[in-house]
Amino acid sequence: MYSAPLSDMRFCMETVVDEAQLKACPALADYDAELRDSVLEEAARFAEQVMAPLYRGGDTEGAQWTPQGVRMPAGYQAAYTQFVAAGWGSLRARPEHGGQGMPAILGTAVEEMWASSNLAFKLCPMLTQGAAEAIEHAGSEVQKRLFLSRMIRGEWSGTMNLTEPQAGSDLGLIRTRAVPDGTHYRIFGQKIFITYGEQDLTENIIHLVLARIEGAPAGTRGISLFIVPKFLVNDDGSLGPRNDVHCLSIEHKLGIHASPTCVMSYGQAGGAVGYLVGEANRGLEYMFVMMNAARLSVGLEGYAVAERAFQQALAWARSRAQGRSPTGPGTATIVEHPDVRRMLLAMRSQVEAMRALAMYAAGQLDLARHHSDPAVRAAAQSRVDLLIPIVKAHCTESGIELASLGIQVHGGMGYVEETGAAQALRDVRICTIYEGTTGIQAADLIGRKVGRDRGAALVDWLQQMRAEIAALPTAEHTVKEIGDAARSAIELLDTTSTYLIGELGANPSNLLSVSVPFLRMCGFVAGAWLLARQANIAAERLVEGGDRVFFTGKLQSARFYALQVLPQAQSYAAIVRHGAASVAEADPALL
Repeated sequence: MYSAPLSDMRFCMETVVDEAQLKACPALADYDAELRDSVLEEAARFAEQVMAPLYRGGDTEGAQWTPQGVRMPAGYQAAYTQFVAAGWGSLRARPEHGGQGMPAILGTAVEEMWASSNLAFKLCPMLTQGAAEAIEHAGSEVQKRLFLSRMIRGEWSGTMNLTEPQAGSDLGLIRTRAVPDGTHYRIFGQKIFITYGEQDLTENIIHLVLARIEGAPAGTRGISLFIVPKFLVNDDGSLGPRNDVHCLSIEHKLGIHASPTCVMSYGQAGGAVGYLVGEANRGLEYMFVMMNAARLSVGLEGYAVAERAFQQALAWARSRAQGRSPTGPGTATIVEHPDVRRMLLAMRSQVEAMRALAMYAAGQLDLARHHSDPAVRAAAQSRVDLLIPIVKAHCTESGIELASLGIQVHGGMGYVEETGAAQALRDVRICTIYEGTTGIQAADLIGRKVGRDRGAALVDWLQQMRAEIAALPTAEHTVKEIGDAARSAIELLDTTSTYLIGELGANPSNLLSVSVPFLRMCGFVAGAWLLARQANIAAERLVEGGDRVFFTGKLQSARFYALQVLPQAQSYAAIVRHGAASVAEADPALL
């Protein structure tokens, strides 16, 4: 079973961002530690007692397609009803639309619990939240009035309809058509891979659909965004007739079996009614509002599933007796064997590093949205832009690696479904593909986020990391050891970044050939920076008489990360400096 890591979540929220700075934001004036802890504790109870018990059953039963619609696994309807009644869907939404206005850093912690306890369930409210943000950003006042409050409450769900059979990452190839018809449009086309495109949890589903208005420019410049509800909505907000949108089938997938991945058809009987969002031909721009929100959410899914895999592997290692004890006579539980201990430390330390990184990014997002000083908002937004592709790609790639390591801890029993260890790996495998693959995130990091300002935002971040590590004390041995490793890695990232920035514009193929290694290097170094900060605070609180088990565990994790995980940054640096030609000059015909 899953147990929410509340102690580490609280510690992260206290150490990776200045909570007083958040509270100083006018929109977050009511936010404090008491409110934070109350929300976290209630979310933990819901995750552990309502969502987690559906985890295995949802996987084995799966969502089922029928001609009448998709039927969700047993227990999902009741759980979703409780989810809506408890107000979880409205946690981060703006109060003017019925939301609770909680900060993104708190929402990130809560979302982690949803993803750890039941990733398949979590995807529905996540996409609804993103769709609501897109409508809030670009929708008309009528659209906001008709759709937002019910979506924010979770009474209606939302989806994102981009992909078509011939158009995956290249959205310029989409063929879905939008034909003007009075005050609205008629939508004709087919979309694939639509998560929760059909389900029996909500009374209506609000599809956000990318389509091309007849006569629009070719490529991505001619894409518009439309609201296409499953049931039409009357002017008074009541439901009208069924729209011409249907789920043709659902995919049979490697994992997340309880999450219906749908093939959607628009316009089989005269055209689905769609309402243009914002201006014509700006649909991709508006959809990226939703996608950027989803990228942080998908990033946290990577380490959230790894957290669950770690908990399961640790419980197994503490109970599984195999071999002779390395410290005395008799049979040992496998947690006593050094290599098993190494694997568990690898899982725990990297989850803690990624949690800190995601929460740091969420805290910067809060400052970018809510701080009263425009200069602070701008600086925070620049940092968020830089961090989002790193969080999304690094945390999901690492999540897959750690879920696989969880199977290894179980030995042969991890490879059979009886223990359930394999489900974490099957579920998390999609996360490096969702919302733009790792390669797309890495290209975005180098081409847009670093390229647009010739690395100014990256250099600013490196300077902050360097200054904070330099300020760490040198007297406490473990903190010094961790800090020295982080300091060396930051300097290496600095020189590697300088080289990469110097190559901008020279040979795009070379840069793209090493973009993923560079992104991973950023992720590992950022984790070291944040764990070094936390190690210093943990050491201080131990001196003050704080929780000995927790803070000693934090030092142990940070030390392992610094000495056994962080050295990967050196390999990635070598690849960035010397490995590009081996890819760029390779002949595809010889593969």
